[in-house]
Amino acid sequence: MGYSKLGRNSDQRKALLRDLVTDIIINERIVTTEAKAKELRKLADKMVTLAKAGTLAARRQAAQTVRFEDVKEGQNAIQKLFDEIGPRYADRTGGYTRIIKTVPRRGDAAPMAIIEFV
Repeated sequence: MGYSKLGRNSDQRKALLRDLVTDIIINERIVTTEAKAKELRKLADKMVTLAKAGTLAARRQAAQTVRFEDVKEGQNAIQKLFDEIGPRYADRTGGYTRIIKTVPRRGDAAPMAIIEFV
C-alpha cells in the first residue's frame, strides 16, 4: 500500500521510474502526470540523499537506479547527481523537489504536473 502501481506490472513500473529519475537529474524539471510525479518525488529525494553522502557505496546504490545517460561531454547523469545536485542541498534535510499542478492533458484530461528541484 506504500506506493502507486501506475497501471503497470513491477518491471515496467521500475523501468518507468528509472527513466523519470534520470530525466529529472539531467533536466532538473520535467512535465508528467500527477500520479507519476508523486511516485517520482520519493525516488528523487532518495537519490539526492545518496548524493549528499558522496561515498563510493552511495554512488553504487544510485547507479542501480539512475541510468547511464550523458548530460554533456564527459559527464553522465550519476556524475551530475553527485557533483552538482548533491552539494547544492548540503544544508537541507529533505524536500528537494516540488510538484506544481498544471492544466489537464489534452486528449484524456489526465491531471498533469511539473516536478522540479527546489
